[in-house]
Amino acid sequence: MQIQSGQPLYSIQRSLQRFSLLSVPILLVLSASPAFAHHAIGGETPTTVFEGLLAGLAHPVIGIDHFAFVIAVGLLASVTRQGVLSIAAFIVAALLGTMLHLASLNLPGVELLISASVLLFGWLLARKSMLPTWAIVGLAAIAGIFHGYAYGEAIIGAGMAPLFSYLIGFSLTQLVIAVAAWSVGRALINQSSETAITTSPLKTTGLILVGVGLSFLASELINLVLPQVA
Repeated sequence: MQIQSGQPLYSIQRSLQRFSLLSVPILLVLSASPAFAHHAIGGETPTTVFEGLLAGLAHPVIGIDHFAFVIAVGLLASVTRQGVLSIAAFIVAALLGTMLHLASLNLPGVELLISASVLLFGWLLARKSMLPTWAIVGLAAIAGIFHGYAYGEAIIGAGMAPLFSYLIGFSLTQLVIAVAAWSVGRALINQSSETAITTSPLKTTGLILVGVGLSFLASELINLVLPQVA
């Protein structure tokens, strides 16, 4: 009976480990180019509600740095008391960040801080101990402002209708990804012991996210030190 009860957890762990191994080369290759296309309409400013929605839905997925961070937020929320607050804080703050960009307020070092946020949340996920909920919520909100600021670049010059559909699109995508990651994390915890935050799949995923964040961060630093020649 013990073997049978352990099979669901074992199956989940094996699936996550296989996914992690497959995702490492893909994420690292994509993360080597932070300028990878950040929305789904060929770099053009959305002009219709549909284009705005499509660009918004795609941006958190096509932008691998954003995608990795949203996964990190969801997984970290699953091992934090009232962790859903960090998901909500991130999504709301991302909307605020986009508004700041549209208001022409300058935030320095956006891409560097986005890369650092992936690194930080991956490290937090891989840690044996967890920060207080309020600290994680605060960090998620701060990161959300910078991720949202980056989202704003794709919608500059658009009308109100595509703008609103864009905001709805990327907020919805972030919510779905974060909740899915949260659900996976909770499933692992429910199938494991009370010390599930240190289990191999979550820790391994955290280390992978650290690698992705480091890759982005190194690329950004190289671009600063050795700017590309036009």
